Amino acid sequence: MKAAQSKPTVFLGGGRITGALLAGLRLARYDRPIVVHDRHHSKLRQLHREYGVAVEPDLLRAVERAHLLMITVRPDEVRGLLQQIGDTSRGKINPKIAVSLAAGIPLAHLRGWMGNAVGWARAMPSPVARVGRGLTALSFGHDFPLKARLEVRDFFARVGAVLEIPERKFDAFSVTYSSSQGYHALAGLAEAAQTVGLDRRTALTAAAHALGDGILAWREGSATLDELLHEAATPGGIAAATLASMDKSGYKRAVLRGLQAGMKRARRYTKQ
Repeated sequence: MKAAQSKPTVFLGGGRITGALLAGLRLARYDRPIVVHDRHHSKLRQLHREYGVAVEPDLLRAVERAHLLMITVRPDEVRGLLQQIGDTSRGKINPKIAVSLAAGIPLAHLRGWMGNAVGWARAMPSPVARVGRGLTALSFGHDFPLKARLEVRDFFARVGAVLEIPERKFDAFSVTYSSSQGYHALAGLAEAAQTVGLDRRTALTAAAHALGDGILAWREGSATLDELLHEAATPGGIAAATLASMDKSGYKRAVLRGLQAGMKRARRYTKQ
């Protein structure tokens, strides 16, 4: 057990989600060793400087050091990366558990591409992990050991809530949960508020309250969403008129089309 604890979690990819997770882990005072590999040395220098993590420019050496391997490259780079590891290692990869954070790449592909006896899981963490309020969906392969499942759940629980879901729901989750949805809604509502008369600062404050504090009231209270809507939008009042006009203009239809477009993009990765 002590030997496993001394071996690091290794991130293959030093991009945005790796940075967000490292920030959240530092906030949570995570004390296990972490190593990051990336082909861009400038990213490694920045991550080492900002978070104090160890870096490893050599891909195979990084993999050989890992107790837990995190694949954090872009979806269109995953196949090449795993095949490179499989070809170079000749079946002698050290880590027995690996987690892919790449959207749209199914477990079956991950198992096939690296060509090693590795237990695979998928994770979809939110960049809001940076401040310890993330949400991570997890799905485990049938060969993923129970003890390792608990370890992975604990790892992501350091930076927010964890939700285990079947892999068939992963694409739908991926297009729905992103914090970009909230930022996009905030920007749109604040822009509209400026058009009808508010200055930018007041518009952002009002829009942030409408979205963030309203949702917080639902999450932390006991009222249902329908009850809260009824309370906030009095029939015949200003809020009710606002919402009715939004719906008539196709608001819900636009949201649905957005999610469908995201699903279509995710399924392109599945067909690699």
